[in-house]
Amino acid sequence: MDIQALRAFEDNYIWLLRDDSRAGSGGGSRVIAVDPGEADPVLRYLAEARAELAAILVTHHHGDHTGGIGDLLARHAAPVFGPANEAIDVVTRPSREGDIIRLPGFAELQVLETPGHTHGHLAYYGDGALFCGDTLFGCGCGRLFEGTAEQMWASLNKLAALPGATDVFCAHEYTQSNIRFALAVEPDNAALRERAERAARLRAENRPTVPLTLAEEKATNPFLRCDQPAVIAAAERRHGKSLTNPAAVFVVLREWKNDFR
Repeated sequence: MDIQALRAFEDNYIWLLRDDSRAGSGGGSRVIAVDPGEADPVLRYLAEARAELAAILVTHHHGDHTGGIGDLLARHAAPVFGPANEAIDVVTRPSREGDIIRLPGFAELQVLETPGHTHGHLAYYGDGALFCGDTLFGCGCGRLFEGTAEQMWASLNKLAALPGATDVFCAHEYTQSNIRFALAVEPDNAALRERAERAARLRAENRPTVPLTLAEEKATNPFLRCDQPAVIAAAERRHGKSLTNPAAVFVVLREWKNDFR
């Protein structure tokens, strides 16, 4: 897939999936917008590229992911795919686990239900790309605003089961702050230290740290490493007692991250 990032607010990304198949014949490109919390960046792109809005994908109901949809629809007619289990009035195609989104000119996208951050959170996966909203971040995961820790743990495991080469397109530039926490959990993780250096270089150049690969997350993201001895030991020190399974380790890590400064 041809994917471009548009920046929104302070640290959001709106992802555009582009179909340029008609460009050579004089037609404009078509794009799918993922989580357009602001309309202006998308409207500017559509005008400058003389592009057509083919569809909008929504991962969850928070305003920084949905706030621009109304203005976009006022200027561009397009279907809006989003969680069937959340009340989002602009969604015209309620979507559930196992649904397949098929749009001419674009790769098929599989709908995955990933509750935890919100009750009905969705992710979209296809052609080696994962659009995961606020479930999985670079070296982190979303806060539990509506779902339970058990739901989020299950959602993360569902994403972790995808191929390691999967490119992960999360919705926020949180990687550096998440790495600081990850280093508190696993200070001796060589891959994590190298990632911290690489992220610092990218951000110093005002370049994004995402997309990232699922393999890299599994090597450095503590929330995907709750079965690793070093992560278990760190969680047990934090908790003050032994932890019997990776899900219990995840709960301690998530609560620790909530208070981490």
